[in-house]
Amino acid sequence: MLYRDLLESVEYHQHTASLTLTDDWLQGRSMFGGLQAALALLAMRTLVPGEFPLRTLQFTFMAPIPPGKVCAGATELRAGKNTRHAQAVISDGRETQAMAIAVFGKARQSQIKRPIAAPKLPSEPARPFVFEEGVTPAFTRHFSASWLQGDLPFSGSDHNNALVRVAMKEAGTTSEGHLLAIADFIPPVALAKLRAPAPGSSLTWMIEILDTGFQHHPLDNWLVDAEMTAAADGYTSQSATIFAPDGSAVALSRQSMVVFG
Repeated sequence: MLYRDLLESVEYHQHTASLTLTDDWLQGRSMFGGLQAALALLAMRTLVPGEFPLRTLQFTFMAPIPPGKVCAGATELRAGKNTRHAQAVISDGRETQAMAIAVFGKARQSQIKRPIAAPKLPSEPARPFVFEEGVTPAFTRHFSASWLQGDLPFSGSDHNNALVRVAMKEAGTTSEGHLLAIADFIPPVALAKLRAPAPGSSLTWMIEILDTGFQHHPLDNWLVDAEMTAAADGYTSQSATIFAPDGSAVALSRQSMVVFG
């Protein structure tokens, strides 16, 4: 199922959003993290109107979410004049599987501005990502990507950085949910350092929206500039900047991950 169709299939009851997860949107044995965040955001949007753009989203992945019905319930934590705070919990009715806290805020007048310049593109040929059934995560079949810098997972790389061009294989423009999917597509940079396949998963993820006017951009030609900033004891820290097709910086991402290898 296309990502847009999946988001449009979401059913709402009071402040709960639910969808039916299919196998093609799995990341290992769990729901793709970007889709988890999108579902949580849709639940929070039942409480927070669109006039409050998303500014930050903090997400904690707690337990695998298998195929089937997935539900996210939202609670408003604070409603101010210019900002709203909300929480969403994904649960199977027995245990909490994921939790999100988001801040939504209207634009404010300020003289402080510091834009982020797009990275210089290398002259070397890009290395395309190839989906392989049963080898690469199932959800990646819905994306096309190429590595402009850095290396693909399990290549024994010496690099701590990756510059990846990302597109979703569907038409249309970029919604909030699509942006979360694009931002969460790339695998941990740490996996490129391994020489044999090994599992890895995200523990926490934080995304900050720098430009709330991204909805007019198409779903192709996005750029993710990522760096593994630290690693020890099987835990890694990764930062990334997400650039729109026109080269503008749209979001900052920060993830804490575990790598079993």
